[in-house]
Amino acid sequence: MSEARKEQPFTAPERNRPPLYRVWPEQNDTATPTRSTQTAGLAWARAYRARLRISDTLVISIAGLGALFAQVQFSAAGTATAVAYPRPSQWALCALTIVIWNVVLGAFHTRDHKIVGAGAAEYKQVITACVMAFGLLAMTLLLLDWELPGRFFVLALPAGAFALLLSRWLWRQWLTRQRRFGHFLSRAVVIGSAENVEYVVARIEERLGAAYAVVGIVLDHDYDSTHPQSATQPHPVYYGLNSTAEAAAALGADAVIVAGQPGNDTDFIRDLAWKLEGTAAELILASRLANVAGPRIHFRPVEGLPLIHVEIPQFDGGQHWIKRTMDIVVSAVALVLLMPLLLVLALLVRLDSPGPALFSQYRVGRDGKRFRMWKLRSMAVSAPERLAELVAVNEGAGPMFKLKDDPRVTSLGKVLRKYSLDELPQLWNVLIGDMSLVGPRPPLPREVLGYEGHVLRRLYIKPGLTGMWQVNGRSDLGWEDSVRLDLYYVENWSVVGDLIILWRTLKVLLRPVGAY
Repeated sequence: MSEARKEQPFTAPERNRPPLYRVWPEQNDTATPTRSTQTAGLAWARAYRARLRISDTLVISIAGLGALFAQVQFSAAGTATAVAYPRPSQWALCALTIVIWNVVLGAFHTRDHKIVGAGAAEYKQVITACVMAFGLLAMTLLLLDWELPGRFFVLALPAGAFALLLSRWLWRQWLTRQRRFGHFLSRAVVIGSAENVEYVVARIEERLGAAYAVVGIVLDHDYDSTHPQSATQPHPVYYGLNSTAEAAAALGADAVIVAGQPGNDTDFIRDLAWKLEGTAAELILASRLANVAGPRIHFRPVEGLPLIHVEIPQFDGGQHWIKRTMDIVVSAVALVLLMPLLLVLALLVRLDSPGPALFSQYRVGRDGKRFRMWKLRSMAVSAPERLAELVAVNEGAGPMFKLKDDPRVTSLGKVLRKYSLDELPQLWNVLIGDMSLVGPRPPLPREVLGYEGHVLRRLYIKPGLTGMWQVNGRSDLGWEDSVRLDLYYVENWSVVGDLIILWRTLKVLLRPVGAY
């Protein structure tokens, strides 16, 4: 982005347009670098896409060549040939695989700046593209009347897909580090009512994965000099939605984010899109509907009528059978592998304080059914009796009870809680079907009594050993954020999403946040 564009002055407002009002934070040479515009805009997307293209090509080339030579050596095993080399037809197959694989990765938009570096969509697209690439390759070989190289497929597909996912994850870690210093972020202007703008800005700025740096806001009301903005307001403020296009141009925005439904003008979004034509800014709609129904929202135009379809969530069916199968297999294997660790921890608990090694507690599961949940004991035996005297100093969110320095927790219990080792016996609950590996936090009966309205939807699926709550801050989250994350998971979970949460759980265990 050119310096001229960054410094473009704001033109005088038209007669009926509300004035511009800016408030900038005080300069502080020692402050943490803000999300500035270094390597910002769509330029970062082009540069990053080029790096991904080179990386993907190298990965699939190595996977293809590795599978080719492995196939040749397997075929030569047991023969008198000392060293086997691929035939010309095999070289051609390898080259064709690399070309088709690379083309399909691009065709499926796996390098699109809208999905890279944020959420599970990128990984899902990569997996889908890999499967489709080999399906297309198989059809191509059939049309060319080539023999299908089954062993080559079996070696190249899983190895290449895993290597691609690993490389994308490594690139994502690099991108996240860069964004901490304000690099590789698109400049965004957020418009709408004060409440909706505040909500969207907060969500963007608390998550580096959002890929946007808010450089200005446009409020849907006129400027009121009797209520000036706070001196700590970090963004220039514009008043009146009619100034949106000019604000985007003045600030060199790469995106205009519409928070909620601004104003009563049904044609506002259409007119704004027209005004942004010919600029580098893209138009983004931020609806709170996506908080819960994100993956279930589909756009379908019918005879010029734009229809937004919101699929009804399903709480039974084939996906749930797959989830249950994964729960049984993983929990059974984990219990066998972790049994020595569990025995050692149980012995340490008994030596640390009087009482049994295991602690059981009734929790509420799917459809409101109670079950006995097991944990390694991390508190003194008298903990339940002492709860009443600590209620007045509760630091938990909503109906949850939590204390950062709970006097009932034993010295060993603090370590067990920090690294979630006290939760390991719940693998038994997963195995017998009371819980799942991934799901909402299992609530206490007294907590459920405090649930209101939609919060009860958390009980529509089995509670989890880990979940969105655990990998997004745990006890540091507010009640509303906890409910929002749980409801999003309940209605939009997927097997791939569960695998990603399990992976993120491993990282959280190594660097605990909000565990007490």
